[in-house]
This record gives sequence, C-alpha cells and structure tokens, in this order.
Amino acid sequence: MRKIGALEAGGTKMVLAIYQEDGTELERITLPTETPEVTMPKMIKFFREHNIDALGVGTFGPVDLNPESPTYGYITSTPKLAWKNYPLLEKLLDGQDIPAGIDTDVNAAIIAEAELGAARGCQNAVYVTIGTGIGGGVYSNGKTVHGLLHPEVGHALLKPHPDDPNPRGVCPYHESCMEGLAAGPAIGARVQGDAKDLPDDHPTFAIEAYYLAQMCVNLIMTLSPERIILGGGVMQRQSLIKQVREETLRLLNGYIQHPAILEHIDEYIVTPDLFPVSGLVGSYLIGKKALEGRG
Repeated sequence: MRKIGALEAGGTKMVLAIYQEDGTELERITLPTETPEVTMPKMIKFFREHNIDALGVGTFGPVDLNPESPTYGYITSTPKLAWKNYPLLEKLLDGQDIPAGIDTDVNAAIIAEAELGAARGCQNAVYVTIGTGIGGGVYSNGKTVHGLLHPEVGHALLKPHPDDPNPRGVCPYHESCMEGLAAGPAIGARVQGDAKDLPDDHPTFAIEAYYLAQMCVNLIMTLSPERIILGGGVMQRQSLIKQVREETLRLLNGYIQHPAILEHIDEYIVTPDLFPVSGLVGSYLIGKKALEGRG
C-alpha cells in the first residue's frame, strides 16, 4: 500500500507522520521548531527514509497557497524571522517528483474535522486555534478558503474589554487584534505570569471569553458558518467554552434568528473531536488528495 507523509508545521514544534493510504498511522515523531538549517535536514531525512509516495503539509503562516505563484509553498511574512520567505514545500520535496499539497495548519485542521470530526455533515464551518498564536481555517462548500492569500482570523481587530489592563495587546503588527488580545502570551501579559494555575472564576477568563465571543459574532455575521470549532491549548480550560457561548449570545442580542444559535448553541460553538491531532490528520488528507489527483 502506498505511503503518505504528513507534516503539521508549528511555531514551536514540527509533527511528522507516515500514513498508509487508508489512514492507518505507521509512525510519528515530533521535532522542535528551530532554524531551517537545523530542523529541515531532520524532516527531509525522515520522509526520505520512509520512501513516501505523496506529501501533505499544514503549516503556520502566512504561506503562499497559489499553485501558479513562483513562491507557491513559501512561508512569507511570518514573525518567525528565521522562516521568513522560506520555500518550505520545495525544500521538503528535496527534488522528488511526488504528489504534494500544502495549506495552513488551521485549514488542515478544519479539513480533518469536516471529514472525520466535529464538523462532519457541514459544508461550511470554521476552525480557530487559540494557543501561542491564533489562526482560523475556513471551510466553504466543501473546500478551504484561500482567496488573495488565506484568511487571517487571528489578526482581525477587536474592541478592547474595558477592564483589560493591556488593551493594546501584544501583537507586534497590530493594535487590539485577536492574537494580540486573546492568544496565550496575551493572557500571560495580562496576569503578569502563567494563567494555567488560576481558578476558573479569575477575571482574566471573562475578558478572554469576551474576545473569543466577539470573534465568533464576527464570523457568524461575515461567513455564516454551520459550526464554529475552537481548539488549541487555551481552550483546554473546559469552563471557557461555556463562557464563550453565553457571551456570544449576549453580543448577538437576538439578531440572528436561527435555532442553531438560539436553541442549540452548545452544538454550534464546540471543541474539536480530533484535538490534538486535527492538523496532522488534515495534512495526511491533503497528501491523500494530492495522490488521488495525480492518479
């Protein structure tokens, strides 16, 4: 049976796996994300040793996803400066002529959740990961949305909470954007430490829910998804999803008159079924699609 290599490329770690074409996982390794000079040879060696027949990649971005572009598969204006303007897909293939596909890590996650997880049966859904950064994958009419580049949900601008001690946020690019106000480093800056040990009723989590609910409202108003999936390390605090649902309803204020919102919000804003491997499984599915496309 043919083998598909999968890479979920993250800002802190690279997760690589080998799958059989039927989805059986054969092997998985995790490497720290260091500089390309350190990390890339290890990844190339792993895929070479397994003699893969196709490759699927879900990566942090921004990334060029236009197959007609001369920089297709490049990481572009990332704040991870060692990887800026880096030809990720080209280097991974290392001269091999095998089918390959690339998308954002969050688009890979929504592909997996739509096919196998929390968005099964949906033609339109959004996956947002809230961790060290914030990214959003948009799934519309059975495909991920690319467009001019790809959605950058994490850098949408928000209205700061009146009690936020750091209303500018921590993003080096934007004042009061989603990532700068609600990602893990923003929470840490707000409490001047690690928020993991704080109780659920600490005020910072009400502020966090306010920001995530603003994001959900904006997604509902602009994209009208059938489901919103919130993943990532921050969402491992189980009490937070309930606060986000309640705050979303409050901010919507009855404007969207649909049973999915008014009666079934617990089934509308959900956590992922496949976490923490949504992006990795999605990368395998990207590689599988590339393999099927090559015939």
